[in-house]
Amino acid sequence: MSEPDEVLDCRGQRCPLPVINLARLVPGLPAGAVVRVLADDPAAAVDIPAWCRMRGHEFLAAHEGPAYDVRV
Repeated sequence: MSEPDEVLDCRGQRCPLPVINLARLVPGLPAGAVVRVLADDPAAAVDIPAWCRMRGHEFLAAHEGPAYDVRV
């Protein structure tokens, strides 16, 4: 697992907060940056990939932890 450019810790937050916080972070990042979202809400496993599809970002991977990598 390679190191992301940014880590967003959303552990303990419930849907839809992890996606909202990811959406707030993205505008400040350069194109192509990788964000690792740490989110223990089970809904994040569905919400984050769906958000990527809707917003045109690339969902890279889900990891143990759980963590989700997104390329913006």
